[in-house]
Amino acid sequence: MQDEYRTVARAGVHETEVNRSRFLCALAPAATEQEAQEFVAAVRKEHADASHNCWAYVVGANAQVQKASDDGEPGGTAGVPMLQMLLRRDMRYVVAVVTRYYGGVKLGAGGLIRAYGGSVGEALDTLGTITRRRFRLATVTVDHQRAGKVQNDLRATGREVRDVRYGEAVTLEIGLPDADVDAFRAWLADTTAGTATLELGGEAYGDA
Repeated sequence: MQDEYRTVARAGVHETEVNRSRFLCALAPAATEQEAQEFVAAVRKEHADASHNCWAYVVGANAQVQKASDDGEPGGTAGVPMLQMLLRRDMRYVVAVVTRYYGGVKLGAGGLIRAYGGSVGEALDTLGTITRRRFRLATVTVDHQRAGKVQNDLRATGREVRDVRYGEAVTLEIGLPDADVDAFRAWLADTTAGTATLELGGEAYGDA
């Protein structure tokens, strides 16, 4: 797993015009390939009268799934430059659909490549991106007497408390970068006089 990746901050549409052709780039986060395909289908349906609905998506923190379509534009002039722009920006779990309404002026292969790739780049700049970092899921179990102080200290140091469960003891679910685990274990022992326990779970990604 890589340590971090970027994804689009929110779904949205950005429009540009090149030689009277309208290019509408719709971007959205996509957790799975199915989500990406459903988004493409929805945009194609919305713009069924457009000249082309070209698309590209990258799914997986390591970009395991990469697909693109020129949707009738000359081969390699639309979907591929869109995909390349997403990869150049380290974008993951994202889908882009560029809808073109032809304006009567041919752009040529170079012009199309610049227009489709550029449309995705401008949309990313406009809608914004977020960085998500890899972290280790961890469970802290602490007695009720010390739980409040531990929670406050965690939040004061910017650590996200993902879940709190109250039983015979208090269980806190948190996320830790791997590099911080040893230091955190020492801090926890010091803060709770060695009474708290720390269990490490699997890995996930969260907002940086």
